[in-house]
Amino acid sequence: MKELFNECVKNLETYIMFKIGEEVARIRLELEAKGRTPISLTLGAPVAKPPKYVIDKLKEYLDVDNIHTYSSPRGEKRFLEAVAARMKTRFGVDVDPTCEIFSLIGAKEGIANLIRALINSTTDKDEKEIILIPDPGYASYKEMIKVSGGLAYPMPLTLENNYMPDLEDVWENLLKDGYNEKKVKAVILNYPNNPLGATCTLDYMKKAVEFARKHDILLISDAAYTDLYFGENDVPPSVFQVDGAKDVAVEFFTLSKPYAMTGWRLGWICGNKDVVKFFGKQKSTIDTGIFKALQLASADILTSKEGDEYIKKSNEDFKRKQQICINGFKELGWDTNTFKIPNATFYLWLPIPPRYKTSEEFTNDLMYKSGIILVPGNGFGKYGEGFFRVSAVCEDETLYEMFDRMKKDGFYFERTVAVC
Repeated sequence: MKELFNECVKNLETYIMFKIGEEVARIRLELEAKGRTPISLTLGAPVAKPPKYVIDKLKEYLDVDNIHTYSSPRGEKRFLEAVAARMKTRFGVDVDPTCEIFSLIGAKEGIANLIRALINSTTDKDEKEIILIPDPGYASYKEMIKVSGGLAYPMPLTLENNYMPDLEDVWENLLKDGYNEKKVKAVILNYPNNPLGATCTLDYMKKAVEFARKHDILLISDAAYTDLYFGENDVPPSVFQVDGAKDVAVEFFTLSKPYAMTGWRLGWICGNKDVVKFFGKQKSTIDTGIFKALQLASADILTSKEGDEYIKKSNEDFKRKQQICINGFKELGWDTNTFKIPNATFYLWLPIPPRYKTSEEFTNDLMYKSGIILVPGNGFGKYGEGFFRVSAVCEDETLYEMFDRMKKDGFYFERTVAVC
């Protein structure tokens, strides 16, 4: 039956987290037998409980009349108005809930559907439409574009460019590589960034808006991590803090990261009303909206002091876990001058020890010998080779156990030790 599927689907790569998960399941008993029960720091998601406030609100709404009927694909009025209120209090920007916001079953679904709406699918390599994506970047961007029949063109994020690539240089390189500039549809920015944890300045956002306007393309801002930051001087901006950004941009948000509501699957797209309109037309053919009780509970948490307090406490926890990891890797020989310590997210992006040739060689060695599961950098793009990602969301005790194992098993940065 596989012959029935289109070429775009046939060429998809299995999501890296699924591949790692399958391998861990295969070797779990072997690891447990030698006292190395798997410790996974792969998942880019909080593991804490969501706020009690939102759980209690959900329980309350389950008994409301007609709560179990279909919602609207755009979203419940109260949810959309809460989003608008949140955008105003968090970023100081005005977004019209009647035409500039659309509900999502999580930001990932929304970005995939927008890409599908933008790209005219073809298998002709010379005719493929292009979206510029960060590299290293969220692994799903490339596959979302591929399955839509388009082409992802990488924008290198490196320590040398402070993880904010010159977009005009990217454009010039695209032309040098022989691509047709008229095929470029959009550019995706993701700050704070997955997998790097890197942030960008508001001035960089301004340049991105100017870039999109100059080349007549859409600016897509994936703002999933904007509430995960560690200092009042490090508050990540919204693209709509730039004057005129609504002319060329949309932005995606999720409740998964700030409120640990990953399984609830709720988010929103906001911005340019024409983009939101056409996005909504397509999405309305795919689903019939999000469970109303979830939307109402989410509206409450978005506009509550309980929600703000939860985010503040979570960020304190993430900062503490980050410091545990930094101290642990320093003790193992990692030099903090060779990587940038993020001021946001729960990620660390580190170079592999020099004795390893590839990222995968290092993370495989760590997995098979010590049961420590990390993500190889090349899973996030070609510029990720030579690095690995740590997602510090587990219990503090688990992080300490990870570093104890690495010491016992000889995983120091610049020397090899016989392992047990």
